Amino acid sequence: MNWKSFLLGVAVGIIGGYAAKEIITCKTNISPEKVLEQVKKQFSKNGPINGSWIHMEAEPYEKQQINYRVYKGGISKNNNGTTEQFEFIADAQTGTLLDVRALSSELVS
Repeated sequence: MNWKSFLLGVAVGIIGGYAAKEIITCKTNISPEKVLEQVKKQFSKNGPINGSWIHMEAEPYEKQQINYRVYKGGISKNNNGTTEQFEFIADAQTGTLLDVRALSSELVS
């Protein structure tokens, strides 16, 4: 066996392994649809949901001096004749809810 071929094979193996590691550990965003699905699942534990939306582009967000890429969205639900609306902020990489804010409620007739 030729030493040049052996060393070339080792070099290609190392480079390929490093590239595979980078691809596997790459921090990619979860799709906004999947994040909305997870948020709706959490909200539906306390009653049915009337409507929901999510902004499809991740944007920068800082909370307690930690930077995130987030999706912003909203949920509306009916609670005893009153429509409750909530805005949420979810981490784009994990789908974890970072913040939820209740908006004003309105009476449904």
